[in-house]
Amino acid sequence: MNETIEIDGNKLSYSVTGNGSRPVIVMHGWGCTSETVAVLADACTDTSTTVYNLDLPGFGMSSEPREVWGVDRYTQIIEEFARRKGIVRPVLVGHSFGGRLAIVFASRNDTDRVILVDAAGIKPRRTMKYYFKVYSFKLARRMAPMIMGRRRGEDLIDKMRGKAGSSDYRNASPGMRAIMSRVVNEDLKALMPKIKAPTLLIWGTADTATPISDAKTMERLIPDAGLVEYEGASHYSFLDRPGQTKAVIASFLNFK
Repeated sequence: MNETIEIDGNKLSYSVTGNGSRPVIVMHGWGCTSETVAVLADACTDTSTTVYNLDLPGFGMSSEPREVWGVDRYTQIIEEFARRKGIVRPVLVGHSFGGRLAIVFASRNDTDRVILVDAAGIKPRRTMKYYFKVYSFKLARRMAPMIMGRRRGEDLIDKMRGKAGSSDYRNASPGMRAIMSRVVNEDLKALMPKIKAPTLLIWGTADTATPISDAKTMERLIPDAGLVEYEGASHYSFLDRPGQTKAVIASFLNFK
């Protein structure tokens, strides 16, 4: 059953499983919900844990931010959630975008363990083709309404956006598109050496969204990190290998 809490005027939806003394916060990826990472929440469920599986702001049953948030603002909401719920030294579990929040949270708060699953946080290398598309789009957005008229110009821009943008971008509201454009360009490498908690990296070798090279960079930068690779698994490696994920997490969290 989902519960809700209001933080700074934002409704945050979450579910709670268990009543153990060891808190776990699970955070999903962009375009997903708490249901997407139910496998991860289940893997963290033990007699010793209480698992909080969140719908991040703008997703699932949680309200959409009214401003263009960056990763830091999202993390502040998670930090305030922990404070309100009396959560101290949590285990943090983050998939993709949720991994960004786990990295920032763990870099400045005492945490028990960190589990990063196909996590974002390293700014991707851009090709000349990428920059050509970006600047072509920006030029069209500026010039098309002047040349073609407002309505026809906006139609052209929408078509270009649909062809060039990712499915996550196309499916997002205008406000969430602006947030996505901001957060994907935030590079968190400088924060990774500040993570003091033992960190487990779970990654699919066929992940094209956050490639395995990102995992190896994180393993190098985070002082106490270890990497588990799933050969041939995708960006949703935990869904590709749910049984293996449960066993790996149980071992990492020292479940009896």
